[in-house]
Amino acid sequence: MKEWKISKPKITTSAKEDVSKRASALVNGVLKPQHIKPELDNFHFNHLVDIFLKWRGSSLSFCAKYNSYEENAISPSFDIKFARLIYVGDNKFNLSYMRHNGKWFELHVGLTGKECCDAIKSEPYFVL
Repeated sequence: MKEWKISKPKITTSAKEDVSKRASALVNGVLKPQHIKPELDNFHFNHLVDIFLKWRGSSLSFCAKYNSYEENAISPSFDIKFARLIYVGDNKFNLSYMRHNGKWFELHVGLTGKECCDAIKSEPYFVL
């Protein structure tokens, strides 16, 4: 029996540039100032030190980097993804957030890059 593979639309250069610009503005202008705080002495919790973007194919992930100061930490730092935009064609994206169980949950379908960034900025699912 032959399996049919659904082809995913390839993101256009203009759509990628537009959403990259909007996402970078959100990260640098809103998320970093709101969430990245100076490190304290004797810190005993994971500490958010950076927020960045990562493209993989037609998907854009919002990522956070944490430093871990515990003596028994597996690694001194680690990255997590907390939001993902998947290009679906016609300059539209599906927006997901990472649940506590490590699975993506799709919240919105067919949003523009601006609408995705607005949702990440204002909805409680994307709190770091």
